[in-house]
Formats: sequence, structure tokens, C-alpha cells
Amino acid sequence: MVIEPPPPPPFADPSVTPRAASEHLMPASVRLGKPAKPKRKFFSRTYLVVLGIIAAAWMAGLFGAVIGSQIAERRSAPPRQPSTLGITSAPPRDQPYPPIDVAAVADRVGSTVVAIQRVINDAGVTGESAGTGVILTADGEIVTNAHVVADAKVVNVRLPGETEPRNGAVIAVDPANDLAIVRIDVEGLDVATFADADDVHVGDQVVAIGYALDLDGDPSVTSGVVSALGRTLSTREGALNGLIQTDAAISSGNSGGPLVDAAGHVVGINTAVAFSDVDTAANNVGFAISVRELLPELAALRQAATGTPLSQGYLGVGLERRRDGGQGAVITQVELGSPADDAGLKSGDVVVAVDGRSIVGDDDLIGTIRDLEPGARVSVSVVRGDDSMDVTVTLRRRAD
Repeated sequence: MVIEPPPPPPFADPSVTPRAASEHLMPASVRLGKPAKPKRKFFSRTYLVVLGIIAAAWMAGLFGAVIGSQIAERRSAPPRQPSTLGITSAPPRDQPYPPIDVAAVADRVGSTVVAIQRVINDAGVTGESAGTGVILTADGEIVTNAHVVADAKVVNVRLPGETEPRNGAVIAVDPANDLAIVRIDVEGLDVATFADADDVHVGDQVVAIGYALDLDGDPSVTSGVVSALGRTLSTREGALNGLIQTDAAISSGNSGGPLVDAAGHVVGINTAVAFSDVDTAANNVGFAISVRELLPELAALRQAATGTPLSQGYLGVGLERRRDGGQGAVITQVELGSPADDAGLKSGDVVVAVDGRSIVGDDDLIGTIRDLEPGARVSVSVVRGDDSMDVTVTLRRRAD
């Protein structure tokens, strides 16, 4: 191996001694004994690395602060007053809809469907209940089922496309009609369009949208038809009437979500499903609160949110369903001094209509009277033995 010495420095001169060489390199000021001006040094690599770390940490902190601020804003106290904006309704249709395009309908309505979660604390055990809601107004008013929010004052609401929930104030609840209004603090939302009540027909193709079974991700979409109109259903709080029956699959978590027609208009709010038991078999029998019942109830809920109590009509009778195959509600007892008593209704009378609207069963009569205003004078059509007659009844307010 050959090791060569390094080349001499540029100033190397055999005639110059090492001392002389160093002097040869010094500035004149040094050689003359004058202090030399210090040379400027660039930042060291270590200093630059430290500076970079500080800058990165600052940026991360700023980013975290922005995200934290956004989350805090979404979790801020929501307004507890109803919106003053109107609810969007479609004009009556003048021609039949084409076959439904499920994907197009889901895409059109999806931005107006929200996930709702209620935290449950029972005897120290914490859980959750999940449901669905429909955006009514651009400033954050949402409709859902009363049984979704139950007695909660605040629920979690997650908007489409977001990962973080927002605080939603439960501003009005009507358990008897299974409807509630929730409000979040936000602007510029997409809103649902509600169908004209007269445009909903048996056989119409429909789509049900909602967070079925509280599954992760986007809402579920199922399709079917309007199976029947004007159904009634008993609940723990009384009875629901004027329901839409559909064979579109509805599951737990769908409650409060929309039932939508081929134009993407909401025809009802999904509320219940029939289950089989030891005596009956149920297949694809779901129910939605029809737009005909929904829109007037939303107006009443808004009034309730501003301090006007919800009021229900009161007739004062006991009822049972007919068991001879006919339609109507059988009066089993009349409360002394009640509006029914004052009007001369009797036990055994069969109520077949109220103000000309057919009564199909006892639940239907309960719901119909409940939705009428106290003080209203209504014509009650009854069958008494072999006779038919109309009786005028002045309703009172149902006691709380």
C-alpha cells in the first residue's frame, strides 16, 4: 500500500518557516498588533435543528388549537328556541313519478339525515340509545321521534360528513305523537323537502333512510312501497293514527329517519315496526308518521318550545275495538260529566266518523280526538243499535 502525503497547502513555501508562514497568513492588523474584527458565523446545524423543532411544535400547537376550537364550538351550548325559518314543502305533483332510482334518492336526501345518540345512565351503568333525525331548517332544527330522545335535555347529533358530534338541545317533545324537535347551533345546512300529503298513494315506491342498528359509517338505505295508509298503532303513550305502512325494511336505529318518495320528498318519519309473537307473524311491516300528521304537529311543537303547552282534545269515553269485523270504535263507558256525557253518547255506541272522517278503530278515535283543539265542536257519527246519528260534542282539554 502506498500512502502519499497530503498536498502542501497553497501558501506552503520552503523558504518560509512555520512561524513566518503563520504570520504570512495573518491580516495586517494582526501583525501590527491591532485587534481583529470577529468573523460572523452562520447558525450551526444543531441550532437550526432546534429551531425547526420549535417551529414544528408551534405549528402543531396552532393546528391543535384550531381543531380544539372547532370541536369546542360544536360542543357549545345549542340554542333552546325553535327556528323562525319555514319548513320546505313540495307543490302537489301533476303526474306520476317514474320508477324510483334508489341511489339517486339516497344521494339527494343523504345530506339531510343525521345520527342522534342519547346517553343513558341507569343505576350507575352508562349506555347509549341511537336513532336518526331529519334536518328541517338551515339553522339547525331537526325532527326525530320522541322515543329517541326520551327525557334527555341534550343529545349528541352527528352531521353527514363529520366525525365529531354536536350538542343538540331537545326543545320540544310530544310523546303521544312520538315526535320531538332538536336544535343545534349551526348555519347553512341542507334541508329536507316534504311531500304534499295528497300525493302519497298506496303502491308508491319509497326509500327508508336511517342509522339502522347504530352501525358504523353512513346511514342504511332500504326500499319498498307504501303498503297502506291511515293505519293506527297502540303505544305506551296512547295511540298513533294516520300512519303510513311500508314494506321497506325498518330496524332499530331507523326511528326518526325519513321515508322518501321517488322525487326525494319526505312522506313520513319512520317510527315503528311490527314484530311476530306467539299469536301473529309479521313480515316487513313498518310504520311512518305521515306528512299529513307531521306538519301540523311540528307547528304545535314549535309553539310548545316557546312556552305554549301542548294541548289535547278530551272526549271522556272508554273504548274497545269492534269484534264483528266492522270498522269503528265501540264505546264501553262514558265518564260522568265529560264532553261525551254532555252530548248524550252512550255505552255501546259505535263511533264510525268524526267530522266526516272515517274512524277505522279505537286507536284511530283516540288519536283523532287527541289531535283536536280543546273547545272544538265536532260532529261524531255513531251507530246505536239499528240507528245511525250525528252528535255534536264540544271537546275539553285533556288533563296532564
